[in-house]
Amino acid sequence: MLADVALLTAGLILLAIGAEALVRGASALALRLGIAPLVVGLTVVAFATGAPELAVSVKGAVSGNSGIALGNVIGSNISNIALVLGVAALVRPMKVEARLVRREIPLMIAATATLFVLLLDGLLGRIDGALLMAGAVAYTVFAYRGASEGDKPAVSSQFDSAIERLRTPFLSLALIAGGVAILVVGANVL
Repeated sequence: MLADVALLTAGLILLAIGAEALVRGASALALRLGIAPLVVGLTVVAFATGAPELAVSVKGAVSGNSGIALGNVIGSNISNIALVLGVAALVRPMKVEARLVRREIPLMIAATATLFVLLLDGLLGRIDGALLMAGAVAYTVFAYRGASEGDKPAVSSQFDSAIERLRTPFLSLALIAGGVAILVVGANVL
């Protein structure tokens, strides 16, 4: 029992460390390449912070525990919206551009509705997975094309200053690679 708790704790710590390295490296590289800050927030940071969930879900699916993958995704989305956004709004009220709400909220609702429809038959198969992946690619392209240079930064000034310290693309790439490796190990331990 104690060993299980230790493995769970170690896995969570490794996932947090891996995600942090991946987010910092990917954000620094994207900003260095001139990608708009909003695009960095909507794609690079979002995908990088979702990497621990992806690692755990893939590991669960490969080991035949599909319930872990599905529960992870649904629980994570509920937690991100209710807990993370709720706590952030409690700490400091957020100004949100109406243009962003009109563009992103319908897409989030559509993605949730799509998952609901795909799960109605009680199976999430390869074709369903391909459809969901195609949606992720389409969204990434949509976000990239829809962002303008005038968008407000999606990352905090403290995060911007941390990213600025990553002066070389080599360090950014090393953080990305190291973050991915730590995520894989963390998922296995978890």
